[in-house]
Amino acid sequence: MNTLKIILLVILIIIAIPLIIALFVSKEYNIEREITINKPKQEVFNYVKNLKNQDNYSKWVRTDPNMKKDFRGTDGTVGFVYAWDGNKEAGKGEQEIKNIKEGELVDVEVRFERPMAGVAYTPIITEGVAENQTKVKWGMKGKSKYPMNFMNLFMDGILGKDLETSLTTLKGILEK
Repeated sequence: MNTLKIILLVILIIIAIPLIIALFVSKEYNIEREITINKPKQEVFNYVKNLKNQDNYSKWVRTDPNMKKDFRGTDGTVGFVYAWDGNKEAGKGEQEIKNIKEGELVDVEVRFERPMAGVAYTPIITEGVAENQTKVKWGMKGKSKYPMNFMNLFMDGILGKDLETSLTTLKGILEK
């Protein structure tokens, strides 16, 4: 009987520790990565403002080549919606262009349905470094409810790596 009590106590402690830690973890996350692309700013911006082009460079879109896609509106303009329904890894959701600051910023809202419901904002910023060099910043920010905010401790490592992979692929495409 004592062994059973010890096992139950250990299980309880294992469950309680992340819940307690989550009380002190921010509910907001903000991840950003950047890369310099050897192309003029306007050329880079014209490519990234079209969400359909993410089929070519986004690690998340490329996880399921057979995903179902639906588009509403005119790509590269405010209000354009790119919806997807993919495998377990790709999930289901949609992204919408909420704001464009020509040549500088594409504000995108991503609404996830599965594997977990949520909303994130994924701004893409282009900044001229030199005549033929552009810095591209791509980020993701959002909020997680308790106790899921515990995962915010790992978001930068997980999502940051995916953003880096996507930006490296984008660089390869545009510099070809």
